[in-house]
Amino acid sequence: MITLHGFASSNYYNLVKHVLLYKNLPFRENLIYSGSEELLAISPVGKVPAITTAEGFSLSESSVICDFIEETYPTTSLYPENTSERAVVRQIMKIAELYFELPCRRFIPYVFSGTDIPKSLKTEVRQVLARGITALNRLCQFSPWIAGEQFTMADIYVYYVNTIVNTFGASQLEWDVQAEIPGMKPWHDSISQLDITQQVETDRQANMPEFIEKVKAQIEAASPK
Repeated sequence: MITLHGFASSNYYNLVKHVLLYKNLPFRENLIYSGSEELLAISPVGKVPAITTAEGFSLSESSVICDFIEETYPTTSLYPENTSERAVVRQIMKIAELYFELPCRRFIPYVFSGTDIPKSLKTEVRQVLARGITALNRLCQFSPWIAGEQFTMADIYVYYVNTIVNTFGASQLEWDVQAEIPGMKPWHDSISQLDITQQVETDRQANMPEFIEKVKAQIEAASPK
């Protein structure tokens, strides 16, 4: 059985969890937070998520984990058969990560510490998001799913990437980023109604109070005395 290491407030943890649930694979969850010694033993840079297989093989980095799961358990595939179409799915995932999720993630320390976000940082994040919007407008189909008729890994990946965009990006920039990509908001609403998504969201909400306390404690510990 696969063990999924991490915590339910992490969007990357949740996208891997969604993949496991979608493929109906048995797994157990091990609650563990970033940077702990226990996590460093299975994740080279101490990041969540990570998985450990029944054979004791450990792996980190969400996109790598997702591809490993797909290749190991190809039933109920989350990638198209055509290699070009598979590449487009991966391209959408990578662009969403680099130009949507990662720039908005830079706001997190400021939000949790209650400090003002520098105007220069907001400008920089806006510029990166604009590049992502342009790229995703060219690639996404929403017919009905993000890459076409088949529900793919990109649907799961981008949905959970948007958790950070909506929570920290749009709120801090006063910019409805999803609205800049026609079709994305109805698509997002459709995925949010799936049974698996609602199960993952319930677990995320349950973990949030503990996660917030952990983050605040880390910020306080790192602050100059």
